[in-house]
Amino acid sequence: SQIFYWELIEWIINIDSNSNGMKCYSCDGKSCSNTVTCSGSEDRCITATGENLLKRRLKSFLFLLCLGDISCCEGNLCNSAQSVTQSFLFLCCSLLSFILLH
Repeated sequence: SQIFYWELIEWIINIDSNSNGMKCYSCDGKSCSNTVTCSGSEDRCITATGENLLKRRLKSFLFLLCLGDISCCEGNLCNSAQSVTQSFLFLCCSLLSFILLH
């Protein structure tokens, strides 16, 4: 089964421990609806998918070694999964276009 993993990139060595108000989604193995609160200069969320994920810290950056895809986004709760409603709407529009054009 596919594992989703969300984490923040740390951009400087000494990160201020005060919350900056930004949040990212995080997974615990069962659910990906958990959120983590960012602090200091943490301003990015990571979305990674794959079977095996390994994270390690090196100086000021967080590196993820992953057998899958990794993307980074900026903004509050930006690493959420696409909703089923959005996918269904896209499918319906595609089907309607196909029917009208043929």
